[in-house]
Amino acid sequence: MPGLTIGDTVPNLEAESTRGKIKLHEFVGDGWTILFSHPADFTPVCTTELGKMAAYAEEFKKRGVKLVGLSCDDVASHLEWLKDIEAYTPGCKVEYPILADPKRELIKELNMVDPDEKDPEGNPIPSRALHIIGPDKKIKLSFLYPASTGRNMDEVLRAVDSLQKAARHKVATPANWKAGDPVAISPSVSDEEAKKMFPQGFETADLPSKKGYLRFTKV
Repeated sequence: MPGLTIGDTVPNLEAESTRGKIKLHEFVGDGWTILFSHPADFTPVCTTELGKMAAYAEEFKKRGVKLVGLSCDDVASHLEWLKDIEAYTPGCKVEYPILADPKRELIKELNMVDPDEKDPEGNPIPSRALHIIGPDKKIKLSFLYPASTGRNMDEVLRAVDSLQKAARHKVATPANWKAGDPVAISPSVSDEEAKKMFPQGFETADLPSKKGYLRFTKV
């Protein structure tokens, strides 16, 4: 099947996890979910990442975001691995589930296969992929890293903030935006509509084109 991308509905996968059997659509419910894959258990970068995800779990929870990991080993292996993860990142408790995918079926359905990496037996392994899924079960944003590059959790959190702002208001976030910074008003919103939608006011950048399309406000 073609790889999943932004705008696609995630399949309603059913899999065993460190927290019991999970049906993905039921897990997402009417909230937001981050689904992230890892090349394998007991590997260096993955061990740091799962610990960091646990360390940031409270921040994601404040935003109504659930976390679910995926690695292509079985549940027993995941549970042993969790001891290392929690030992390496003191104070973290991995309370989110980690899906098991020993047959490499889920990673194919989720477009999370690293084309260049294989395990010792020659089987495909997951890329370092991450999908942010909205309440409508659609992929809102995807990060795709090679197995060699660990993710930046501050950027994942920033992306969630941006997506949720865009979902609530007709706005977009500019380059290097972070929570609290001004946002850009969508070009589909007229100045008259913007005055009603953003009573706090907005500023229009003075550009050579004089088109007035670059408008900023705070929400």
